[in-house]
Amino acid sequence: MSLAPALRRKRRKELATAAGFLSPWLIGFGVFFAYPLIATVYFSLTHYDGFNPPSFVGFKNYDYVITKFPFFWQSVRNTAWLVVVMVTLRTIFGMGIGMLITKIKTGGGFFRTAFYLPYLAPPVAATIAFAFLFNPGTGPVNHYLADLGIAHPPGWFNDPNWSKPSLVLLSLWGIGDLMVIFMAALLDVPAEQYEAASLDGANSWHRWRYVTLPNIMPIIMFAVITGVIQTLQYYTQAIVAGQVASGQIGGSGQQFEPGYPNGSTWTLPQLVYNIGFQRFDYGAACVVSILLFLIAMACTSLLMRRRSGLMAED
Repeated sequence: MSLAPALRRKRRKELATAAGFLSPWLIGFGVFFAYPLIATVYFSLTHYDGFNPPSFVGFKNYDYVITKFPFFWQSVRNTAWLVVVMVTLRTIFGMGIGMLITKIKTGGGFFRTAFYLPYLAPPVAATIAFAFLFNPGTGPVNHYLADLGIAHPPGWFNDPNWSKPSLVLLSLWGIGDLMVIFMAALLDVPAEQYEAASLDGANSWHRWRYVTLPNIMPIIMFAVITGVIQTLQYYTQAIVAGQVASGQIGGSGQQFEPGYPNGSTWTLPQLVYNIGFQRFDYGAACVVSILLFLIAMACTSLLMRRRSGLMAED
């Protein structure tokens, strides 16, 4: 009977110790995730312009954004296009460049540096340089294409049909981060597995399919999952490219409407900025933020479940 109070004191002491160790994470989670999420949900149910007190309007903001706001579905389509095309090509391109460089016997250091350096360029500076290079009137890219006999080269960032592929080219130029990750994964594949496969008569395709691919599959899934999350947050390059291509750069008091040309580069993060900080409708901006959060959660959960399935098959 006398041991029960002592056990309770010991348990309370252990809980207090555990809470003390967890407190930095709990404070960070509460301040930087839980509170902003709860506040976003609350403001999405209100009409709030940042100057007057918020007034409760229920789900009217959701109805307004989804059924009446002119650029919402265009932003969804553009963001989905970028997620599918950009993430797929970045993963394939990063893996391909990593494989090629690991096979190079001489000059590997030069090519590693050459492919990694563009990744270090600030996104705004890289986008401005790319927009000038691909300028359809004065850029050197179309000049060289004309010299090669292409009579009607693309309009790149000024053409609605080429604006998103131009952004994909820009992202492939800065592939250095994925290249380094894939190189590390490829160099980590045990050489004994290749030797055993060769003794069994496996050719180059079989060695890649049954030795290399299973070993680097976790890295491929990592590249896809982080790529999807980053592309769902795609903002800076799209809006800077639109500003440079349209000639609306840094005007005093000038307000740039995202999506140039013809709404082809609208993305959901740009929609949040436009509704919240240009139209001062914070309630509707919070609705887009919540929808973007739910889309990111759904994509990540789906990919994680797919990753678990692949790991179980291995």
